Amino acid sequence: MTDPPAPTPYRIEDLAHHTGTTVRTIRAYQDRGLLPRPERRGRANVYSCTHVTRLRQIAGLLERGYTLASIKELLEAWDTGRGLGGVLGLVDEVEGPWTDEEPSRVSRAELDARFGGAPDDAVAEAVELGVLEPVPEDPDSFLVPSPQELAVAVELHTAGVPLSAITGHLRELRIHVEHIATRFLEFTTEHVFARYLDDPHHFTDAGAAEAASLVRRLRPLAQQTVDAELARAMRLFATRHLRRRLGGGDPRIPVEESRYVPIPSETIRAVERLVGVERTAEFVALAAEREVRARLLDELTTSHSGVSDLDETP
Repeated sequence: MTDPPAPTPYRIEDLAHHTGTTVRTIRAYQDRGLLPRPERRGRANVYSCTHVTRLRQIAGLLERGYTLASIKELLEAWDTGRGLGGVLGLVDEVEGPWTDEEPSRVSRAELDARFGGAPDDAVAEAVELGVLEPVPEDPDSFLVPSPQELAVAVELHTAGVPLSAITGHLRELRIHVEHIATRFLEFTTEHVFARYLDDPHHFTDAGAAEAASLVRRLRPLAQQTVDAELARAMRLFATRHLRRRLGGGDPRIPVEESRYVPIPSETIRAVERLVGVERTAEFVALAAEREVRARLLDELTTSHSGVSDLDETP
């Protein structure tokens, strides 16, 4: 037997029952600005079908994994005339997988076999880095978001690289890759997506669908560009490295050794704002060189002062 239809307008208890929520939740949504305030009629607060629709929207978004803060932003976009369906389509496109790789599962026994024994601390570090994800219902198995990344680790370890060095290299690599991703997003936002994100007139359902289509088209470009540039750099530096090790080679090729030093992304962005993207590396190098020279001058000055004191001692 189905419940009889709730009256319209609704009292808060009727609204809670009709939408499958609670009076406390409704009031909490109102306090967060997710739900419009009720209309005051005499001594009673009453709710309308608009509140029913909004509560169902919130419930649907929560089921899709959105936080209340994200839901508030989406609903505000809806209230300013942007199509909620289009907004959700764009969000789903951005939050979707950015690779064709399919996750896989691996057992602890398989990890031990691939790495010749995987210590608990190494497994814990892999989990911390997201290379492995625990499976709650199966404590002896792990989800592998990127089987390719795990395969690279296996090959490096087989070649003699310690697990601690592999994870350390991954941490360092992520700093540089995250900087590249940030710059690509800033670049495409400025030149492609700004008109959709900054102009409400473009953010209709049709505009959001167009933006989502652009995301699909541009998604592989970052990886293709990085692949091409990495191949170019690897060829260049591998050639230099080999010639330096062999003690010969073209004298026109410089043999200075370069090292990558992780720098916080916030620092990089601050330097970019100060001198521009093109001169960021030059600025960092010059700033480091100036600091080294300043310290050398301090040492020389201190050393000279010390000698003078000794000379003046009777």
